[in-house]
Amino acid sequence: MKTDQNPVLILFGPTASGKTGILLELFGSSNSGSRTGTQAEVISADSMQVYTGMDCGTAKPSADETSRLPHHLIDIREPSEQFNAGDFVRLADEACLDIASRGKLPVVSGGTGFYLKNFIMGLTKAPPSNKEIREQLKIDLDEKGAAALMQELSNCDPVSAGRIHINDEYRMLRALEVYRSCGKALSSFNMNPRDKQTDNTRKNYNFIIIGLSRPREELFNRINLRCAQMFKQGLPAEVKSLYEKGYTPNDPGLRAIGYREFFIKDEGVQGGWRFSQDIDGVRELIAQNSRRYAKRQITFFAGIPDAQWVECGGNDFETAEIIKSRSLW
Repeated sequence: MKTDQNPVLILFGPTASGKTGILLELFGSSNSGSRTGTQAEVISADSMQVYTGMDCGTAKPSADETSRLPHHLIDIREPSEQFNAGDFVRLADEACLDIASRGKLPVVSGGTGFYLKNFIMGLTKAPPSNKEIREQLKIDLDEKGAAALMQELSNCDPVSAGRIHINDEYRMLRALEVYRSCGKALSSFNMNPRDKQTDNTRKNYNFIIIGLSRPREELFNRINLRCAQMFKQGLPAEVKSLYEKGYTPNDPGLRAIGYREFFIKDEGVQGGWRFSQDIDGVRELIAQNSRRYAKRQITFFAGIPDAQWVECGGNDFETAEIIKSRSLW
């Protein structure tokens, strides 16, 4: 490694690929086989683990797991607050410097590809927010609905439309805001991987980028099992508690897979949403949406530059041993 750069390990993979367990095998304090002479701390690159009160549905690491391997950027926002790629990159940079200053290895790990790509390559140079255009877009959303605005986005920026879920109103409005303000698609501002060294902050890092891969059928089985486990751990009660506190899919946090499926649009109740009583149907819908999300993740991850891909073993220990045997860092 170059001595003038801070090493940063990035480990990513689709939902349910086993990232947390593998990291515990590699670096967990109770594991005597962890990387000799190195202690690590994890910076979560998960757009929904930032929210408090959302534990089961985000597969947030447990208190025992975080005691063995410290995690950052977890439980730092209320479900009503926005959190975007710019927030992530800024806070991840701060955490990396802090972790490295204490002689530990920063490990950025998660499944939110947009966060990871912006962290590795630097933030895009898109135009700043335009308050007037943003306010008009909110009016359009209320009057025309999300489907109409998504169609507009598909017409002017099909690349961004393909990346953004219709329920992700913040990112959809941001993409439309950029186009309406300058006539260019948000996707056209993405940096070329070869240009990443123009970002001075990125020059401070020596990235070691590892992507986790599993056969599609195996991954889908793991997703189904995880979904079932979430319900056993009390996911319906967790979401009901959030609903009773006044949170709905109108809030950024509850637009996440694993939460929004519990809600049915109903203008006749306060907040415009009611809690579904069809728990079995919700469970199947969450599993289905999670599998579809994993497909989109796999496609997006293919565009992350300089990644070294690792086919996962039969369990977390085997995968950790594969990573160590390949001397990837």
